[in-house]
Amino acid sequence: MDDIMYLKSGTDIRGTAFSTDGRPIDLTAERLQAITWAYANHLQQKISKFEDVKVAIGYDPRISSRNIKMVIENVLLEMGFQVFDCGLSSTPSMFMSIINHNMDAAIEITASHLPMEMNGLKFFTHEGGFSGDDVKAILTRASTKQWISSGFKSNSQKLNNMETYCEGLREMIKKGVNAEDYEHPLKNLKIVVDPSNGVGEFYITDVLEPLGADTSGSVAVSPDGRFPTHQPNPENQAAMSSVSEATVKANADLGIIFDTDCDRSACVGKDGEPINRNKLVALASYIALKDCPNGIIVTDSVTSDGLTEFIEQSLGGIHRRFKRGYKNVIDEAKRLTFNEGNTAPLAIETSGHAAFKDNFYLDDGAYLATRIVILMAALRKEGKSIEDILKNLKMPAEEKEVRIKIDEEDFAKYGNIVLEDFKKLLDDAKGIERVKMNFEGVKANFDKQKGDGWLLLRLSLHEPLLVANCESNSVGGTEKMLETLKAFLSNYKKLKLNF
Repeated sequence: MDDIMYLKSGTDIRGTAFSTDGRPIDLTAERLQAITWAYANHLQQKISKFEDVKVAIGYDPRISSRNIKMVIENVLLEMGFQVFDCGLSSTPSMFMSIINHNMDAAIEITASHLPMEMNGLKFFTHEGGFSGDDVKAILTRASTKQWISSGFKSNSQKLNNMETYCEGLREMIKKGVNAEDYEHPLKNLKIVVDPSNGVGEFYITDVLEPLGADTSGSVAVSPDGRFPTHQPNPENQAAMSSVSEATVKANADLGIIFDTDCDRSACVGKDGEPINRNKLVALASYIALKDCPNGIIVTDSVTSDGLTEFIEQSLGGIHRRFKRGYKNVIDEAKRLTFNEGNTAPLAIETSGHAAFKDNFYLDDGAYLATRIVILMAALRKEGKSIEDILKNLKMPAEEKEVRIKIDEEDFAKYGNIVLEDFKKLLDDAKGIERVKMNFEGVKANFDKQKGDGWLLLRLSLHEPLLVANCESNSVGGTEKMLETLKAFLSNYKKLKLNF
């Protein structure tokens, strides 16, 4: 039996797809065949359909993506599935293939922002992305059987899914801006795009330029799975510096950056100031709450106090900090909306995953960018800018994250013991108040003498790590809070302190 459960990465499957330094390859052809066989069986049961199942497949520009696509395609065809090859595609467009082309399911081959030697699989049905339990079931089934080819040959069909997807984004902008020149609503606007050498070139050539936007000065445009320009990650400082510099150099009105597969994005103001993390959440919240007063904005657990104040006092919404992990945030927004009778118009993680209720709660970086472009055009008519929207957002004086390795095989059990002990410490501490209404890890507010801010200690979702996030309203405050944490953690011999 092949133990492949370690390939589970949240709601995805991920592993090394080729090796340049002698590292073992995780996603071998044999494993991919077994995983595809297991996926096909799981899918049939999940959607209660056993004949004429239609699956669309797309992929990012990684060196290994086309070969992986061919392996998956061949197994599905041999099993009697109808397979539709969408070619180079964004992850959100693959979900939309189900909506726009009546597919039963879709697969995107990508490892998002991870290094070029990595790759992976994301799965969708009409209900959205697969859950972690779905992925666990697939890998469990795959580990029990080797795929045996029947030798049956069939062909996939080409599907121009990206064309339909881009048409939808263009129509959104036309209707949203409603310019006198309806077909060219972005005329006289200059927008720089940095697709990070991923799939996002389409946003330049098939969305912005046909609508009249000037995109000259865009960088990292051509799809290149080696990612030669910078890491394909809107959270990466070098990546944000790249799009910021390009925006200022081009004298653009807006800069937009995508990760590899375009399920995440961030932007840059005309002054080159990055609008990501808390600023991006604030901007997306402004857009979501314009048509949904008193709505609930669901975010991950590490958003700032200034953001809470902005959402609740400036925008009139409700801020719900939930757990890390974009699927957790999205599922909580769905639960609040569909089960609790509330309305959560937006689920967003500080990493850039943003899912609007009016877009099927799909985390789509291009959709978010499109909503921002529409807002920018509207503000311009009023002589305003995006920067004006964010002027009331208070930013912390300092923020910091530290990651502490747990040197223990059952790291989750050990980490949870540490967290429970940390709770007890905080409940007896002076100048520190543990936050009782908290959904992940242990969070505490520190008074001005102790650090003037908050600290959250949590267990990493996928790695043997404890992660501490903190923010302070005073310079030097994060250091004070981390000193308190370090004194506590030094009692645990299985923790490797590096701060």
